Parts: sequence; C-alpha cells; structure tokens
Amino acid sequence: MRILVYIDIANGKIKKATHEVISYGADLAAATGDSLIGVAIGSCQDKLEELGSYGLTEVIHLGKEIEQNAPTEVNAWAISALASEMKAKTLLFSHSLSGKLLAPLTAARLKAGIVTGVVSQPELNNGFCVKKSVFSGKAFAKIAIKTELRVLTISPNSYPVKQVSGNAAVSTKAFTAAQSRIRTIKAEKTSGALSLTEAEVVVSAGRGLKGPENWGMVEELAGELNAALACTRPVADAHWRPHHEHVGQTGVAIAPNLYVAIGISGAIQHLAGVNRSKVIVVINKDPEAPFFKAADYGIVGDAFEVIPQLTAALKKVKAS
Repeated sequence: MRILVYIDIANGKIKKATHEVISYGADLAAATGDSLIGVAIGSCQDKLEELGSYGLTEVIHLGKEIEQNAPTEVNAWAISALASEMKAKTLLFSHSLSGKLLAPLTAARLKAGIVTGVVSQPELNNGFCVKKSVFSGKAFAKIAIKTELRVLTISPNSYPVKQVSGNAAVSTKAFTAAQSRIRTIKAEKTSGALSLTEAEVVVSAGRGLKGPENWGMVEELAGELNAALACTRPVADAHWRPHHEHVGQTGVAIAPNLYVAIGISGAIQHLAGVNRSKVIVVINKDPEAPFFKAADYGIVGDAFEVIPQLTAALKKVKAS
C-alpha cells in the first residue's frame, strides 16, 4: 500500500507545513507498513530530494504541463489520477489554503472518506479513527473513516517535525492537464510578510491601539520577535489593517508557538481562531478582560507604555 503526500509549494518554495505533513505520514507509514511518496506540482526552487530527510522515500514531480497557478480542479484531477494509478490508499494534505481547496475535490473524485484538520495519529486497533478539533477548538471529535480510500488534512503546528537521514528519489511524470471550467480573472498576492499560518510567533493587536497611526510600535515589536502581524476583525473592518491579517473564527485560524495579543478583549470569536496557540501572552489595561482567562501569561498595563518597554528590553537582550 502507498501513502501519498501533497507537497505544498508557494512561489517556488516548499511551505513549512509540508514538513509536518511528511513527518505525520512517516509515522503513519511506520505503523501501517506502507510506503510514503510525495507529489509535487509545478516549478520548485528547493531541492525535492532533500524531503527524504523528513521521511519521504520517493517524490513524483508532475511536470510543466500542470503548474501551481492552474485552477484547483486541474491539480485535484492530476493528484487523483496519480493516486489511482499508484493504488494509494491514504492521501495527506496540509490544512492550509491550498490543502483545504484540493483535498475535498480530490476526495470527491476518488470517492474517498475525508477528515479535515486532523491533529494526531489515527487509532488503528479497530479500523481507522482520527481526531480533530470541533466547536471552534472547544472540544475534540474522533471520526472513523470506513471507506477504502482516505483523505486527511493535517492542522499546521499540530504535529512535530522529525528528521532522518537520506534523500528521496525524484522522478518526473508528465500529465496532460484536463480542461478547466474555471477561469481566473484576477489574482493578488501579498508579499514581504510572514505567512500567518506558517509563523511560529504572531503579534496581534485590536481596537485598544485606538487607530492605524499607532501600529508602528506593534510592527517594531513584531520585527524584534521575527513575528507575523495579525489583527482582530473590527480592526480589519475599519481598514486599519489589511483583511488577510484578521485572525479569528471568521478570519485565519492559527496555531503558533507564541501568540502575543495587544489591546484585545478576547471575544469568543477571536479566541476560536487562536486558542490552539502553544503559549498566549495578553497585554491589556483592563484586568477583567476575558482574554486573561485563556492566557498563559498576562500583563495588566497600558499598551502605549508596555510595548515600547518590551521592545527596548528585547533590543537590549539581542545587543548583549
């Protein structure tokens, strides 16, 4: 049997979440005795063979006939065709934007059972049962997949990356792209910023900043922490910050190692998007702010006084 891992590539670079999915697949392959194979689509500047150090034994690179910016249905068609040809029983994707688009389409073509946002290895004692978070992260559900073929998306930052020795064998396979019924009218990409879903540290701020003119100190703190910037929905709706920085139930769901919340009260909709963070630090002048109940560390104080002092302290530590 074979396990197929989709290698998520953006702007010619392999995304960090791919390493987590490969590590997940390697542990699953060790438990089931299956072989682990990666599939890459489009041009890639990184060395695909180096993915062997995360557990892949082989990488199949679909050639120039299919590119990463092709309509999702074309890429899903290629992946499902390859899975059928290789008789793969399990397909793994990252629970990223591309994975959330590709996985359901691929599962539909293969008539496979699908579970999204998986956070741990499956239970194999009696079938194939996986765990995922539900109700905006307030609980976990265990779901049994009873179909012969399975498609999973793995939540970012939920599975440890493990490295081994060795390289993967890379081969190129040509696929004639299926004709798409979707036409891209316009595509806009953000640049020069860390991806929220990939970032290990995220600094976020809310209406406590009082206005977009005060965001400079937040950006400076994020720079010292090498962190991605985020904001609450009211901030994005007021056009203080771009909408792609909005985290929460109706925005981007993240799970960084460190989440710093500045001037954010902690409404349940916001918590739903950040409660999988490993460590949460809350800075708020209101000691009764609900966010303090979810925080690992809290600072009660005015952000306009605390943030400059925190940034200065970080600079001092770096200089020493």
